[in-house]
Amino acid sequence: MKDLKVVFMGTPDFAIGVLENLIKNANVSLVVTQPDKLVGRKQILQATPIKRVALENGIKVFQPEKIRQDYEEIIAEKPDIIITCAYGQIIPKALLDAPPLGCINVHASLLPKLRGGAPLHHALIDGYKKTGITIMYMDEAMDSGDIIAQEEYTIKDSDNVGILHDELAKMGADLLIKTLPSIVNKTNKRIKQNEDEATYAYNIKREEEHIDFHRTCQEIYNQVRGLNPWPLANIIIDDKEMKVIECFYTLKKSSSCGKIVEVSKDKIGISAQDGVVYLTKIKPFGKKAMSASEYLNGQKDLINKEVK
Repeated sequence: MKDLKVVFMGTPDFAIGVLENLIKNANVSLVVTQPDKLVGRKQILQATPIKRVALENGIKVFQPEKIRQDYEEIIAEKPDIIITCAYGQIIPKALLDAPPLGCINVHASLLPKLRGGAPLHHALIDGYKKTGITIMYMDEAMDSGDIIAQEEYTIKDSDNVGILHDELAKMGADLLIKTLPSIVNKTNKRIKQNEDEATYAYNIKREEEHIDFHRTCQEIYNQVRGLNPWPLANIIIDDKEMKVIECFYTLKKSSSCGKIVEVSKDKIGISAQDGVVYLTKIKPFGKKAMSASEYLNGQKDLINKEVK
């Protein structure tokens, strides 16, 4: 496949393994990624992870603000195939139709489940028992194209979104390379998605990061691990936001939801709908991440405080 001319489109860390495998196995002539962004308090202009990998490998980079309006450079490249992974913009039909082998996407779910930009987060938040990788043909709608190949991942109770990210990133990079020869030879499967089974994983909104203790312990636990290590779940104590990084829970009768009902040397217990959620690792506003025991060293009279 070394003579297979590929344009690769991707942006975050998740896509790095896919690009690196393509560089080893094909001729990646152009990398398309999102524009550089100002990051952090000092607003430093930062390249995307995929741009950095492309430049390290001497591959030219194209960063259109709006791919729907600015794609002629990609067509002029005359690729045999376009491969995308977490690019971040909707690809226009003119681009989908350009390469003879089509546009292929590496998506981090078992489509038609969890279409959209945050499938890793929602697999955990929504309580899925399994997820995986789908290699698919792209069409004009979001993640609705024909399925070429899938590989399943069983979600462990200890998984958070960081662990899931790393597991599926490797799985996606490997599955693409296994599948690519059949796409080139046109012997691959092409399975229509069942629209009746479709679910959606839209990007996480700010309000979805806040914990509601009127929910069940399992739902809260899923929310915390589904937002760890980014963007992190949060609560309000004494009118100050606190990020929740790790927790566990015990099912039992408890008092009214959202009260601190237990404090020990290494955990803070907050009543929920069907039990108590124990915070073990947190990040108070304006401070570094710390264990509950570190936080409790400087705190008094937390019992019965309301958590908002």
